[in-house]
Amino acid sequence: MIAVLKHGTTPSQMNHLIDWLKRMNLEVHVSQGQEITILGLIGDTSRVDMELLSSLEIVETVKRVSEPFKQANRKFHPKDTVIEVGGVKIGGGHFAMIAGPCSVETEEQIIGVAKAVKASGAHILRGGAFKPRTSPYAFQGLKGEGIELLLKAKKETGLPVVTEIMNINDLHLFNDIDIIQVGARNMQNFDLLRELGKTRKPILVKRGLANTLQELLMSVEYVMSKGNENVLLCERGIRTFEPATRNTLDLSAVSVLHELSHLPVVVDPSHATGKVNLVPPMAMAATAAGADGLMIEVHNDPAHALCDGAQSLTPQQFDDLAKRVAKVREAIL
Repeated sequence: MIAVLKHGTTPSQMNHLIDWLKRMNLEVHVSQGQEITILGLIGDTSRVDMELLSSLEIVETVKRVSEPFKQANRKFHPKDTVIEVGGVKIGGGHFAMIAGPCSVETEEQIIGVAKAVKASGAHILRGGAFKPRTSPYAFQGLKGEGIELLLKAKKETGLPVVTEIMNINDLHLFNDIDIIQVGARNMQNFDLLRELGKTRKPILVKRGLANTLQELLMSVEYVMSKGNENVLLCERGIRTFEPATRNTLDLSAVSVLHELSHLPVVVDPSHATGKVNLVPPMAMAATAAGADGLMIEVHNDPAHALCDGAQSLTPQQFDDLAKRVAKVREAIL
């Protein structure tokens, strides 16, 4: 349920109303704009007398929110959320290029790639330290050592870092990581999401391989329900019957998510397509569709990459893509 307060409502009047609502065991989310203030009521709102609430002098309108996701809902928070990390802003018209290798392999590799992508305009460095793999025999990542190498690259370049967590027991290793990624396979690991909600770090949640957009939003609701509102959504392709690409990139998700939610939407064309030649066109298409950022895999030697070399751009290819994406941004703004 949402209650829209009238223009001119004083802080004292609003706080009195909030106290009354909280006494009904409701959580109250406040979204203040220049003209109106919206109170989002979360919990068992059946105990709220809508007629009584509507009749209050400071209340403009009262509406029930039918969607099961509340805090991620644009009705609760009409203005775009802007996530800021290390001086980089994402959302609300701010666009971020996130780039780096699928897996951290060596110090030379991650620092070399970090310097290259920064020179080409990347704002955030990505790199996998913990790698969820289909085969138990495939490279599983350097784990804690990989985190240390990412932080060395961060120190060398100043780029904020995003990397994936797989087990909440490893959370202590992420103290200096700027954005924690929840991968597609863990999108519905609700215990993990709840624990990440207790942190205040930005959390990037990738859409599951066969999950709906509402399921994605319900997953981020687990994070936000614990008090962490610093969440980014990531479309990385879904599994369909089409075998020509690794997954099917659902670019309509960008517009749908922006309509339903105030959270920033990032697109990962690398995991979606699985083919290096398809990454640039899909990256530009995602940009034109209104994505708030791109997540691109870049490796200094894709042919010998320990993970996902087939979808990784070289630094030179990324430099070319970054310039083309900038032109698309200029055209649509």
